[in-house]
Amino acid sequence: MATAMLSFPLVDGLAKHLALEASPYFVAWARYAVASLVVLPFALAMHGWRLFPRERLGSHFLRTAFLVVAMTLFYLSMVRVPLATTFSAYFVGPIIAAALSVVILGETMTRRKLLGLVLGFAGSLVILRPGTGLEPGVIFAFGAGVFYACYLVATRRAAMTSDPVPTLLFQCVVGTVLMTPQAILTWSLPVGGDAVLPGLLALYGLLGLSSAACHFLVILAFRRADATTLAPLVYLELIGGALIGYLAFGEVPGLPIVVGAAFIVAGGLVLLRRRPGAAG
Repeated sequence: MATAMLSFPLVDGLAKHLALEASPYFVAWARYAVASLVVLPFALAMHGWRLFPRERLGSHFLRTAFLVVAMTLFYLSMVRVPLATTFSAYFVGPIIAAALSVVILGETMTRRKLLGLVLGFAGSLVILRPGTGLEPGVIFAFGAGVFYACYLVATRRAAMTSDPVPTLLFQCVVGTVLMTPQAILTWSLPVGGDAVLPGLLALYGLLGLSSAACHFLVILAFRRADATTLAPLVYLELIGGALIGYLAFGEVPGLPIVVGAAFIVAGGLVLLRRRPGAAG
């Protein structure tokens, strides 16, 4: 899980590099399309032609649609603001999911959840800094977090029992289909023409392959440890995002981003931490 969380920012850094020349919509589509080609042979080897889940297809589609919107907004954000800023705002998602679970799933609003929401809201205000002019990239990142929260709640509501490989393939293939129109409408020839095409194809292949590999690592992690143990490791993405932003793009997060991210991480960890036998 730690390897996956530290690797995802590498994938996003590569996507940001590609999006400097191509549309973020096209890059997001390419990531799903190549990942589909990577996962397909594994699905065929393990399940034959029963490639997709047979139950709760509506729930699977809804989850995928939420995730597609979240990824698109995330990519639109990262080409406008530093990676650390995008990740910081995006991670309000798990906190919002806790609030949505109370409204939609009828879960109890505990003191722990309320404290997490307050810390997350405080961190959001620090990052947004109302009154200083809202940066569109930050708005996109928070929007990505909201739709990621919807994805988490939809996943929980579905109470999925499907095999993870068909589930991942469904997500990749349907995501590719959903993003194909936006990819076609924003497609353009690369700067440099045919001379740079082989290198670009290699980078897009690496993007999809590394993305699929990270998802497989997460699947393996959840087969070997419980969610309570693994969930805090998600915040390693913030560290990885800040490092990739600095090393690859020379981005240095400002103090408001660091403070806001600290509040949001604290809010997420409050939601996750529970002593054995403790209530609420």
